Amino acid sequence: QVQLVESGGDLVQPGGSLRLSCVASGSIFSVNTRGWYRQAPGKERELVADIASSGITNYADSVKGRFTISRDNAKNMVYLQMNSLKPEDTAVYYCNIRYTLWGGRYDYWGQGTQVTVSS
Repeated sequence: QVQLVESGGDLVQPGGSLRLSCVASGSIFSVNTRGWYRQAPGKERELVADIASSGITNYADSVKGRFTISRDNAKNMVYLQMNSLKPEDTAVYYCNIRYTLWGGRYDYWGQGTQVTVSS
């Protein structure tokens, strides 16, 4: 019912910047939370940032001050601007959309885009 496609991942040097994008298609309800998660080899998938329909944002401590999440509801897009990238940011980044309906939580995920930070 919902499809997500990420783009923008790349190989960058420490201190560099990237902008990730994700478009959602299908049956998109207006009240939703859009998020970015990442998973490094051998680690659990973790929340990087999310943004509610209201515009309220939430960031992992490790990215505060460096990353900015934003959304364009008219285009069903969510973005992640990543600045001052560190090798520790290397991971597959996944786009997420979340609905809370009828007492349940529903998550949809993109295929992921690789971000590699290395000199």
